[in-house]
Amino acid sequence: MKKLMQKHPGLIRRFEEAIALLSVDPHNSSNKYPIKKLVGVPAGEGQYRLRSGRFRFRFRYDVAGKEVTLHDCGLRREDTY
Repeated sequence: MKKLMQKHPGLIRRFEEAIALLSVDPHNSSNKYPIKKLVGVPAGEGQYRLRSGRFRFRFRYDVAGKEVTLHDCGLRREDTY
């Protein structure tokens, strides 16, 4: 994230928004958040993806009980997934 923050100052705000959203509904039970469960991704490698910003940032995370583990934050590119 440090590397991305140098070129993208809005990342901090997006990260704070992501933390707030994941504390409320990490599984996206309400279907009102841009969260997708990724197919074929094993636990521990970021089974869920949260899209933040129209086409920019992607947060990959896992959910175990009430614990959310953030694995990756990146820009949307071919190598993001």
